[in-house]
Amino acid sequence: MGCWRVPGPLLPLLLLLRPPPSPACPAACRCSPGEVDCRERGLRQVPWSLSTNTSTLWLGYNFITVLGPRSFPPLPGLLRLSLPHNRLELIHGQALLGLGALQELDLSNNYLSVLTPEIFLPLTSLARLNLGSNRLGELEPVVLSALPQLQALLLQDNPWVCSCGILPLWRWLSHNREKVQEKSLLLCRVPEQLNKYPIMAFGDESFRQCQETSLSSEHYITFFIIGPFSFIASIFFCTFMGSVVVFYHNVRRQSHCWRRP
Repeated sequence: MGCWRVPGPLLPLLLLLRPPPSPACPAACRCSPGEVDCRERGLRQVPWSLSTNTSTLWLGYNFITVLGPRSFPPLPGLLRLSLPHNRLELIHGQALLGLGALQELDLSNNYLSVLTPEIFLPLTSLARLNLGSNRLGELEPVVLSALPQLQALLLQDNPWVCSCGILPLWRWLSHNREKVQEKSLLLCRVPEQLNKYPIMAFGDESFRQCQETSLSSEHYITFFIIGPFSFIASIFFCTFMGSVVVFYHNVRRQSHCWRRP
């Protein structure tokens, strides 16, 4: 039985008419065009086999504890990333590289207690950030300043420490009230006498004592250096002046003795 051969010119045409392969979908997830749903799948890390066409990624209700360097494959079209109700404790400074188009990020209901500015530096298009229900006691404003397009911020249900250290955050919140969502839920946890007191209810007078008496670590170091140095210098100066006075009196006494007949 002879073999049937496709004429040479027809082979490229048949290849063009062949339907394109379907984009990859992680085995534990459900996928639809542009959307990957990996919720409640018992995941401990971000699945890597994601299509570059993914625009929405749902990763809530899993067991992810750490986002290490480059936790995500390059996803230039990802617009929404949802990671609530995991066990996130740490996000590496390079964990979100390659997500420059991201517009919404949900990190709520996790165990985050510290955030550094470099985490959000790649997210130049981020408009909405949810950090609610974590373990944040304080947050440096420089972390939020790394998001030039930020329009909506949620910080509710965190154990805020309302001491002098929260002054920079309070200033940022006061100057960006239109961006802060659920303002009434930003409540102090520590100290006890301010428990459940709204942070946005503070005024300038509330931090007057902090502004007058707060000293930085550089000030304390300066005091520790100048204090002993000044004490030692004063001892040397007094010793030197005493020696000069004694020498002067001795010279005068000897001059009087030489003048006697």
